[in-house]
Amino acid sequence: MNRKIIIGSRGSDLALWQANHVLRKVQKLGLTAELKIITTQGDAIQNLSFDKLEGKGFFTKEIEEALLKKEIDLAVHSHKDLPTTSPEGLKIAAVSEREDAAELIVIRKEAVENGLKFSFKKNAKVGTSSARRKSQLLAFRDDIIIEELRGNVPTRIQKLLDKKYDAIMLAAAGVERLRIDLSEFKVVRLDPKEFIPAPAQGVLGLQIREDDHELFEYINKLNSEKVEDIIGVERKVLNLFDGGCQLPLGIYCIKEDNKFKVWASKSDAWNTMPKRLYFESFTDEGFAEKIVNKLNSIKGTSVLITRDLKENSFFKNVLEGNGYKVQGVSFIEIKPVAIANVPQTDWVFFASGNAIEHFFNQNPELKPKTKFGVIGKSTELELKKHNRNAAFVGSINDTKVVGKKFAKAVGEETVLFPQAKGGLRTIQQQFTDAGKLSDIVVYETVKKENASMPEVEIVVFTSPSNVESYFEKGKINATQKVIAIGKSTEKKLIEKGVENSVLPVSFDESGLAEAVFGI
Repeated sequence: MNRKIIIGSRGSDLALWQANHVLRKVQKLGLTAELKIITTQGDAIQNLSFDKLEGKGFFTKEIEEALLKKEIDLAVHSHKDLPTTSPEGLKIAAVSEREDAAELIVIRKEAVENGLKFSFKKNAKVGTSSARRKSQLLAFRDDIIIEELRGNVPTRIQKLLDKKYDAIMLAAAGVERLRIDLSEFKVVRLDPKEFIPAPAQGVLGLQIREDDHELFEYINKLNSEKVEDIIGVERKVLNLFDGGCQLPLGIYCIKEDNKFKVWASKSDAWNTMPKRLYFESFTDEGFAEKIVNKLNSIKGTSVLITRDLKENSFFKNVLEGNGYKVQGVSFIEIKPVAIANVPQTDWVFFASGNAIEHFFNQNPELKPKTKFGVIGKSTELELKKHNRNAAFVGSINDTKVVGKKFAKAVGEETVLFPQAKGGLRTIQQQFTDAGKLSDIVVYETVKKENASMPEVEIVVFTSPSNVESYFEKGKINATQKVIAIGKSTEKKLIEKGVENSVLPVSFDESGLAEAVFGI
């Protein structure tokens, strides 16, 4: 190609990093190219929150107009900023590999409180202008104060340094691309399967004129077909909701073993509770439509979960915020068991929050560099309340799989398992060398005699012992739907004649809520 290619970009530090990244790739293809900076509506208007701006494409419209006028030949966009339908005459020629799609919470160190969700203090002032981020933040932490936050990434960080906020939210991709030093803050990376990112977050979209066939032949060589497949699902869901970047919609898709797996969060407004879903499919054909139809058809019903719920429970908040009637009733009581001495060990693994509480309440003496493993995110949070951080966190509902991954992480080191009397020992059974394992009983479960049996449509069982106690008082009728928190609980339900229980994809409250919404 003989002509020089003009690449259009916004002028922010991140946009210029992205444009220069693409410029280098274009030059490696043998093309001559240069950058042209274009100011967009989103850049020019900094005194309004996004929901006050009109239309869609706040950060893309002016660049697309320049492309159509042939003032530029190639536009580099953060793909999440693009409307789902390109203007007539334009098309996406390539999508990049996906940078980390996760969100970061960046916290001033004096505002840190490790025992609380997301590790910032109660009533913290959190900066974000994203409706999606606001709705999910408030679902997890309804005590916080949301403040608008605009500007490029360095500007936002400076506002945090100036103590205008206790914490701010940023996309991990932007921080990583700019290699920003955040060492003076506490940085919490949020699992995109729990705090769900924007469709196509972390991906670049390379846009050209539809009739520029010569340039397409070059630029399409930069296309990631794998990423194109997964963000195709994400952006199709966005398209079906007719939404722009300010719709309170999070969609995160991965592809494992030829199967699409999608986590979705959708709110009616930034200050309403989101609906949550998890879906799987071997094909993307009609997949987005199924997700949207299910999100649109969710209707509240009555739910019993076999644990006592706290007022700030995410499970309770998101379900009740969408018309469900939720009751938390534990059918067991927990009694501590005194421990005499604690073996010195390299690791301590906890399969429940109760094990953490009744272990640390006895002030055990541990080696200074002892590492900790936990079954899932809820247990990880309980560990943080005791000022300990988990080096290993199980992330799925099959304890055998978690056990195998933990055994691999441990290697030749020793492990102590504080547990319930008569515990199932599923994690321990995944180790080939039992000689390096020690068990210590720190609590026992006993049946609660006065637990009520409310009539509900959905029952969520949170442990095998709760199943046992529940069935001593009653049974599941033919119309009730049942959710089992994991494989051990599912096995106990099968023993009681319940064959069709639903398993959530994760042990935590967001996974349980997704399972309820999915019924």
